[in-house]
Amino acid sequence: MTVPAALQADADVIVVGAGPAGSATAFYLAQAGLDVLLLEKTTFPREKVCGDGLTPRAVKQLMNMGIDFDAPGWVRNKGLRVVGGGHRFDLDWPQLERFPDFGLVRTRQDFDEILADNAVKAGVRLMQGVTVTGPVLDDRSGHIVGVTTKDGATFRSRLVVAADGNSTRLALAMGLHKREDRPMGVAVRTYYTSPRHDDDYLEIWLELWDEETLLPGYGWVFGVSDGTANVGLGLLNTSDHFNKVDYRDLLRRWTKNMPAEWGFTEENMTAPIRGAALPMAFNRQPHYTRGLVLVGDSGGAINPFNGEGIAYAMETGEIAAEVIARALKAPGRAEQERILRTYPKTLKDAYGGYFTLGRLFVEAIGKPGLMSFGVRHGLPHPRLMRFALKLLGNLTDRRGDASDRIINALSKAAPRA
Repeated sequence: MTVPAALQADADVIVVGAGPAGSATAFYLAQAGLDVLLLEKTTFPREKVCGDGLTPRAVKQLMNMGIDFDAPGWVRNKGLRVVGGGHRFDLDWPQLERFPDFGLVRTRQDFDEILADNAVKAGVRLMQGVTVTGPVLDDRSGHIVGVTTKDGATFRSRLVVAADGNSTRLALAMGLHKREDRPMGVAVRTYYTSPRHDDDYLEIWLELWDEETLLPGYGWVFGVSDGTANVGLGLLNTSDHFNKVDYRDLLRRWTKNMPAEWGFTEENMTAPIRGAALPMAFNRQPHYTRGLVLVGDSGGAINPFNGEGIAYAMETGEIAAEVIARALKAPGRAEQERILRTYPKTLKDAYGGYFTLGRLFVEAIGKPGLMSFGVRHGLPHPRLMRFALKLLGNLTDRRGDASDRIINALSKAAPRA
């Protein structure tokens, strides 16, 4: 749909999608004094496929937005329990200046609603049950100046943010397709009534076998502290077996081998097994084009090392909001456009080298021999595993210890994703 450029806007910025990326973007834009319309296709509360575990990196973003995670329903954890190669040990989250030393668990059933409500308190106008179907384009410049919805409504704005996830309709409509040279993952999970519901550590299992084949990925058991545990697995497409695996069946087979007292049985399952795609390492680019800004999963902002997306969703939202606010307050369209075009480079400067290291890592563990060697020979060395925790979690200080400096130097030297 094309419209004349002079029509009145309904908001300064329209944000499509009220997940962590969209709500964070909207929150920071409202704090900057902009009029923000946040459109969400579902209605809260709503379920979303996720492990529900939040690393210190994600916790830092919640702190920045003033989220009260001392309220009921939030569960703190001390670190990561790693199981594999006949070994099992606990790794505490590192002590850093940039990030807290604890993680959290909160189910997506209400986590996203908490963030959306926080944005509303900041002045954002939230509309639920609004499915965006496509862009409204300026008939002269081809820039997006609004969106159309399933019920026939049209909303106009000076800028549009796509926070509508991996299957983003807006990015596709603007000609932004997925890059095939970026890794993809898939995650499946369910919930079990289990005595494992209350644990001080997020637990991951590094060996996922499909009969005789070791798969690249990991399984997890995250206690939700409500009588249930979130149990799931994540796999990467860097294995030749990626398209041959029935992931739901693999989860069932994996949990059958768990201790019987944990209760991971069909009878104790409180939710169906659900799956979701994980777009990684900036698999959709550029992150700004013709009035459209990509944040979170819509731009593939998922860490390829560990599949973490929530922290990067909120971080890219904050970065995007800073650039957008600066641009919309600049004099003249040319200057505004110049500022907006700095956004992709800002993202690449922040994450590009690190994501490239992640791509190399997932390609390596896609080879079963290397994956098996790493599990068998890496896990017995606690110092190496503490280094791995920092690397895989992207948890370093800018001027930290030797491991921080090594990881930061590698990220800086690697080509931008």
